[in-house]
Amino acid sequence: MSKKIRQLNNEELAMFCDQMAMVLDAGISPMEGIMVMNEDTENEEGREILELIQEKCDEGSSFHKALATSRVFPKYALDMVEIGEKSGKLDEVMRSLAFHYRREENIAKGIKNAVTYPFIIIAMMLVVILVLVIKVLPIFNKVFTELGSEMTGFSRGLLNVGTALSKYSVIFVCIFLVLVACFLVLTKTKAGKKLKDKMFNSFIVTRILSEKIASGRFASAMAMTMSAGLDIDESLDMIAGLVDNKKMQDKIAKCKEYMAEGKTISDALGRAGIFSNTYSRMLMVGYKTGAMDKVLERIADGYEQEVDERISNAIAIIEPTLVIVLSVFICLVLMSVMLPLVGIMTSIG
Repeated sequence: MSKKIRQLNNEELAMFCDQMAMVLDAGISPMEGIMVMNEDTENEEGREILELIQEKCDEGSSFHKALATSRVFPKYALDMVEIGEKSGKLDEVMRSLAFHYRREENIAKGIKNAVTYPFIIIAMMLVVILVLVIKVLPIFNKVFTELGSEMTGFSRGLLNVGTALSKYSVIFVCIFLVLVACFLVLTKTKAGKKLKDKMFNSFIVTRILSEKIASGRFASAMAMTMSAGLDIDESLDMIAGLVDNKKMQDKIAKCKEYMAEGKTISDALGRAGIFSNTYSRMLMVGYKTGAMDKVLERIADGYEQEVDERISNAIAIIEPTLVIVLSVFICLVLMSVMLPLVGIMTSIG
């Protein structure tokens, strides 16, 4: 193993689980499957992980313990593999885990795309504005001075801003570096990611989206645990330890209280506010027909589609809005400079 241990990301987890599911479907044991995967792996890091797993399997360790030894798999995946081994449904569990982590990756990519493009546009806007106030406006000011006049109003205010930015450039560069460092902490460190998720869950603009994502993840995880053979109480306990959304944890606790009072799982989930009324009714039908895991998968797909639509709609609104704001600002700057300059040139003529 390499000295620096990095947990597998969602895409890598989905690929591993998918390959293992295909191996198990073919009637190959997990240990033999690891050997086959190791032979096909070209990545050095992946080879080290698979070799360690294979070594532990050769020593007689169970598959889930061998995976745990590598320290690159999340606890949820390890718990589900253990359940799959004990219930004899390891192939189904691996297939469900692959689907689960692929869905998580799609959600993460959707959020990343929703943030990245507006961030790039905002960065470009700032660069254009800085060039205007630091480089372009001083040239116009020099022209005004040579013509015996001076800039006033909006253009004068921007010129003063540009002068201050040039004069205290070191301070602003330091502030910029601090902001970059904060961004890296929020996106790269474990504590930073927790803080970022907390902000995302609490911010009024993203709160509804966060709740839908949490509900979709709950439905996906619930479907997987139930298809693996866990009863409802065990599934709720496991998922409560998995989700990182405080509101969802509170809703799960309320759901367990309603069930303790004698409510059915579908009724309890609806009363706790985990699912909307439509999805709660769907779940009630699934509960009566004994197909809750299938209905939960459909609910998870429904929430994923809702999240994708909200993200797409947000991008569709943000993109033109930022372009319009940038265009209007540049027009204001140019008009505040050009109109007085045209007036001066006319009076001279």
